[in-house]
Amino acid sequence: MKLSTIKEILTTLENVEFQLENGTLVPEHFHVTEVGMITKDFIDCGGVMRSEKVVNFQLWDANDFEHRLKPTKLLNIIKLSEEKLGIEDFEIEVEYQSTTIGKYDLDFNGKSFVLKNKTTACLAEDACGIPGEKKKINLRKITVKQSDSCTPGSGCC
Repeated sequence: MKLSTIKEILTTLENVEFQLENGTLVPEHFHVTEVGMITKDFIDCGGVMRSEKVVNFQLWDANDFEHRLKPTKLLNIIKLSEEKLGIEDFEIEVEYQSTTIGKYDLDFNGKSFVLKNKTTACLAEDACGIPGEKKKINLRKITVKQSDSCTPGSGCC
């Protein structure tokens, strides 16, 4: 989800809710402790230089049980980060603490923002030497020509 999309959605909500992809809700007393821009410059395993930029939100499950982040407050935090940090309309990556800090993509299900699990991938599969996935064949659908087959007593095997 891009920053412009979350800003549009926030204008329609009364409450801000986040949940994990498995349906577990982020406690409603969470804090957004950071909004920032992350730039990652790197070289992939094929030797290609790459650069990625994401808007970063960090969620924190605080012991402040009376706290509830309202959409207007989050919109103000986003506006301030755009003004002070020059944040642009990039995809949002959310950091949230589980057993370690997890990084998630962001989606919306009509009620809650959903923290979507991220996965790693090879960006240079053609240069990496990883074999492509083998095509699965249903052996029952293979037709054999009679001339290519061996029958008992024919002396071919």
